[in-house]
Amino acid sequence: MPRPADVDPKVLEMLVCPLTKTRLSLSADGRELISVAARLGFPIRDGVPMLTLEEAREVPPEELERTVPDILHDRP
Repeated sequence: MPRPADVDPKVLEMLVCPLTKTRLSLSADGRELISVAARLGFPIRDGVPMLTLEEAREVPPEELERTVPDILHDRP
């Protein structure tokens, strides 16, 4: 199993979902960036986020709850 990727926090602040243009969140395991708005997960390979729709995977709602719970609970 690959180890969690090291992504610079400053870089994370600048990245947005290519579909919705909303902020991305680092998954709890650090292996992908999650777009809550689009329910998509973008893999991180060798520290580089793969932000193409071809690379993205659909994230089911119940998985969103596990991977980025703080984001979901902070929503109005």
